[in-house]
Amino acid sequence: MFGKLAILLEMIKFKLTVFALPFAFTGAFLAARGVPRWPTFFWIVVAMVGARTCAMAFNRIVDHRFDAANPRTAERALPTGAVKRGEAWLLTFGSGVLFFLACWNLNRLTLQLAPLALSLTLVYSLTKRFTALCHLILGLALSFAPLGGWVAVTGSLSGYPWALSLGVIFWVAGFDTVYACLDADFDRQTGLHSLPSRLGRKNAFRLAGVFHFLAFLLFFATGWQQDLNAWYFAGLAVTAGALLYQHLIVSPTDLSRIHASFFSMNGLISIAIFCATWLALATG
Repeated sequence: MFGKLAILLEMIKFKLTVFALPFAFTGAFLAARGVPRWPTFFWIVVAMVGARTCAMAFNRIVDHRFDAANPRTAERALPTGAVKRGEAWLLTFGSGVLFFLACWNLNRLTLQLAPLALSLTLVYSLTKRFTALCHLILGLALSFAPLGGWVAVTGSLSGYPWALSLGVIFWVAGFDTVYACLDADFDRQTGLHSLPSRLGRKNAFRLAGVFHFLAFLLFFATGWQQDLNAWYFAGLAVTAGALLYQHLIVSPTDLSRIHASFFSMNGLISIAIFCATWLALATG
């Protein structure tokens, strides 16, 4: 049983929940101007884990055929048979129910927004079939993390710093565009859409840099709008360094260090922004 659980967690890359969860905390802490009530904090965690697990399991199911044909992904759990499709569907539905249960335990507006938020995360998995803007759609889906954290605390959209969600959109679009360079040739050959397969790796890297620059400006605007102190902007300095490092250690012709760029730096960015927000609120 524990072996199967480990395979399922690896299949959905559970450890990458660290990308979105800190932004949900950022939205919640900004709404509460500090640490939210512990029951609210708990259900935010449950909602985020449920939504991401549902989306990732669904992604693996609908991309099963492409994963099996792509040498980079052929060893994933579904193509190899380590996880059966029925098991993946059970994980998808079960985690979806968990997400709605968490939203129901938060407040009415959170529950009302839940279908839209989850639908976006699921629809993203299909967008590579018809648009190269799939990276921005993924960003839009993840932008609900800070918005959801805010609504979970306040039960309202009033006062929400929309620059924060816009920043998440461009941050995600930037790193997902770079990561998609790994499959640019495969996508082009199989008729899938992505910015690297459409524009070429070199131009896609340039556009990813623009996305990340816009993300930084929007994160800066969030701190200014929320009247956060120097701790927040110190965290943004770390964020700027991590964004720059991402673009220095990989290039259109050398993707050998892309996992350090994608996994380590993006985890650092989301955690740095959350911790900086928390410190700013605690000392402001």
